[in-house]
Amino acid sequence: MEMLRRSSVFAAEVMEVFDRSPTDKELVSQAKALCRDYINSRLIRAGVSWSKPEYNVPVPGGKLAEVSTILLRLGDELEYIRPNVYRNIARQLNISLHSETVVTDAFLAVAAQIFTAGITWGKVVSLYAVAAGLAVDCVRHAQPAMVHTIVDCLGEFVRKTLVTWLKRRGGWADITKCVVNTDPSLRSHWLVAAVCSFGHFLKAIFFVLLPER
Repeated sequence: MEMLRRSSVFAAEVMEVFDRSPTDKELVSQAKALCRDYINSRLIRAGVSWSKPEYNVPVPGGKLAEVSTILLRLGDELEYIRPNVYRNIARQLNISLHSETVVTDAFLAVAAQIFTAGITWGKVVSLYAVAAGLAVDCVRHAQPAMVHTIVDCLGEFVRKTLVTWLKRRGGWADITKCVVNTDPSLRSHWLVAAVCSFGHFLKAIFFVLLPER
């Protein structure tokens, strides 16, 4: 009961920050909440069952729920364009899922490469799709604890690389502009650019990680 109470308080605090300028810490907390929701959605879609006791928090509500819905929607479009790019991430990178260090290093390397040429919402969606794809791989290979590692890893990457960019845009809610009065063909072009970039980065990262296998 106490855990549920704390979870409710946490959810309320996360949603409250949308009414004012968010701090770095709040943006990272929101990033991780969105990541958990994205991963959970992809695990359900993949028909994979798992337990997440360390993150016993409610699903995002209020404005954060709207952001999560849009993030998932854009992720659906991104994954539809190239269905094989965001699946079997571990196999594409040829990494072992039994080592937290290997999984962390691989995810951070891919994340860094995605944003080498700058930050866009398309690339942010791509980052979440990578995290979810890798999480599905981990659960399928009996490494569910790695899901928490991936969420924390994404949060750390956001803290170091994306927070300043997010603050300039007023926070995560800015992603809602990507689907408001937007020509579907333009949005598809925007997502194609993101997925093509990631496909290129996957090949580059494979050779970067090759000596570590």
